[in-house]
Amino acid sequence: MTEPIDILFRDEHLVAVMKPAGLAVHRGWAAAPHYALDLVRDRIGARVYPAHRLDQPTSGVLVFALSPEAARALGDAFATQRVHKRYLALVRGIPAAAELTIDNPVKDDRGVRVSAVTEVVRRWVFRGRYALVEARPRTGRTHQIRRHLKHIACPIIGDTSYGKSEHNRLFRDEFGLRRLALHALALTLPHPRDGAPLTLVAPLPPDLAEPLARIGCPPELLAADMVTDMLTPSPSA
Repeated sequence: MTEPIDILFRDEHLVAVMKPAGLAVHRGWAAAPHYALDLVRDRIGARVYPAHRLDQPTSGVLVFALSPEAARALGDAFATQRVHKRYLALVRGIPAAAELTIDNPVKDDRGVRVSAVTEVVRRWVFRGRYALVEARPRTGRTHQIRRHLKHIACPIIGDTSYGKSEHNRLFRDEFGLRRLALHALALTLPHPRDGAPLTLVAPLPPDLAEPLARIGCPPELLAADMVTDMLTPSPSA
């Protein structure tokens, strides 16, 4: 990918972009021909600082700070769980309840088990064995949503690490889904200037929205304004 990256929001303190699936954030997290950090820097003509991580195969809202001070403020907000995140995922399997909380520790990058909590909301069921779910991670562990959904026997379609190859193949061949079906739809964070809540939304990209439409997903779940009921964090978030 060499085309300019889409900007969702920018002011003097931070910039939020729409990261495509397959694009790594920076060199420290993956070996790739292009990186979001470089594309954003070139697009705005200024140095940028990653505020958080987003897996290479995941699309959606990605935030960069525009100064070391803003980077520290945003980093602290993520570290102290004051950022509320909303993801959409297509999974194989149906969560046992319409809403549930997965509280299951995972190993961090050092191999140490650490706490990890994800809220899951079932949005739509397809063919009686697949579901579109909303995931709300309270913690930010590596591959947390992917690992937690596998933990409840609902791996994400298109996941080559935690999913099932036969289901990934079915959705690729029948519906043209050639990527991980996980999208960072929205996040609400305290602005580094004054702490006021700022909500950032990334509409579903065509490489995910179009296969979901072919599957028969209700149009209201694919529209940009479907996140309006997510923007106020729940008391438990």
